[in-house]
Amino acid sequence: MQLAITGHRGLSSELEARVDRLIRDAVATSGDVVGVSCLADGADAVFAQAVLDAGGSLVAVLPATSYRETLPEDYRPLYDRLLSRAGKVVQLPYVVPDPHAYMEAGKRMVDESDSLLAVWDGQPGRGEGGTADVVAYARSRGVPVTVLWPEGAIR
Repeated sequence: MQLAITGHRGLSSELEARVDRLIRDAVATSGDVVGVSCLADGADAVFAQAVLDAGGSLVAVLPATSYRETLPEDYRPLYDRLLSRAGKVVQLPYVVPDPHAYMEAGKRMVDESDSLLAVWDGQPGRGEGGTADVVAYARSRGVPVTVLWPEGAIR
């Protein structure tokens, strides 16, 4: 099963730990899984690690060639490790990871997947190409979406 992830970044450590449990449960019930992720900090990284820990493989979809440089500096070593473990890397043709590039990466993940996990608080997006937009795109394409959000959590 090809399973994609979209989700919020900048989660508190407490919220990320709660999200980690939800993601691991979802991955465990998915059987033999190929995880499709942009490998961003936050939900993407938690998902990628959960897929690897479950014995699955990764497809990394990179929105732009300068994507790594836009990630938090302290996250980059983990990003590099996850990227090195990806069985397939899809590099989109954009140089700068702007909202359009993020949306195109989200579409590519959905188009290559059987299902989408969304670590999403259900709120409208803060800009084009975010979690809400990727969820809307998946739903418009008939791709099943499972929303994971800890009860009572506030972003």
